[in-house]
Amino acid sequence: MKSRVAATVLVAGIALVGCAPESESSTSSGSAQASDCTPESLATLTNGKITVATGEPAYEPWVVNDDPANGEGFEAAVAYAVAENLGYTKDDVVWTRSTFDGAIAPGPKDFDWNLQQYSITADREQAVDFSSPYYQVSQAVISTAGSPIASATTVADLKSAKLGAAVGSTSLNDAQEVIAPTTPVSVFNDNAAAVTALKNGQIDGIVIDLPSAFYLTAAEIDNGVIVGQLPGTASGQADEFGILLAKDSPLTSCTSQAVDALAADGTLTALQEQWLGSAAGAPTLK
Repeated sequence: MKSRVAATVLVAGIALVGCAPESESSTSSGSAQASDCTPESLATLTNGKITVATGEPAYEPWVVNDDPANGEGFEAAVAYAVAENLGYTKDDVVWTRSTFDGAIAPGPKDFDWNLQQYSITADREQAVDFSSPYYQVSQAVISTAGSPIASATTVADLKSAKLGAAVGSTSLNDAQEVIAPTTPVSVFNDNAAAVTALKNGQIDGIVIDLPSAFYLTAAEIDNGVIVGQLPGTASGQADEFGILLAKDSPLTSCTSQAVDALAADGTLTALQEQWLGSAAGAPTLK
C-alpha cells in the first residue's frame, strides 16, 4: 500500500489553517477573508473549475467502480464535499488520473488536488503540499469467514486469539499493546508472510492498516473478512491522509480551511462511517 496506519475517528478540532491568497504550505500560519476562498478568487488550473486526480485504476472503498465522478467511495465523496465547501458544484469538479509516484514527485502538476491515500510526511512535504488531514488511518484485524475470531465484536473477544503482524510495524505495536493477547503475537517479515500463515491456519488473524485490510480481504484472501477496526493506538498517534497539492500551491490554505470545516461539522466522520465503517464491513471493535 501507499503509506500507512491507527484510530478510527476522523480528525476533528484540527487547528484551522488560514486561507491567504499567497502561496502557503499546509503547515503555514496566516489568515484571510472567506471571500478569498471562492471559485472566483482561487487560482485553479481552469478558472471556475477544480481538477482532481486519483489513481488508475482507483479501488474500492476509496472510489466505487473506478468512477470517481459518481461521487461514491470515501475519497470521491471527500473530494466533492471539500469542493462544495469552497463553492464548487459537482459539475465544476473535473477528474483526471495520475500515477501515485508521479504525483508526489517535485515539479508542475496537471491537477489542483490529488487523493490517493497519501500519508502526510515531512519528506513528502519537501516536494508537495498537503491539506489538513481528512482521515486518520485505523489499524484493523482481518481473518477468514468461520475462523474463531470472525464474529468478534470487542477487543476482549480477541484476547485468546493467535494474531500476527509485520515486524517493525505500527500494526505489531498495536496488536501487542492495544489487544495484548494472551498468546504472543507472531511476528512476520512482511504482510505477505502473515497472509500465508493465515491461509495455512497458523494464526487466527492479522493486524494491519485498514486500507491494506480492504485490499487483502477483497483480492488476496479467499473468504477474507475484516473483523473490525481497533478503537485506538498504542502511541495515541496515527498516520494521516491529506489532499496532495503542488508545492506552494495558492490553493493549499483554502483547501485546508475547507477540510477543517468538514471535520468540525461531522461531515468527514459521517463519510468515513458510510464508506469505511460498518456499512463497508469494517465496524469498530468496542
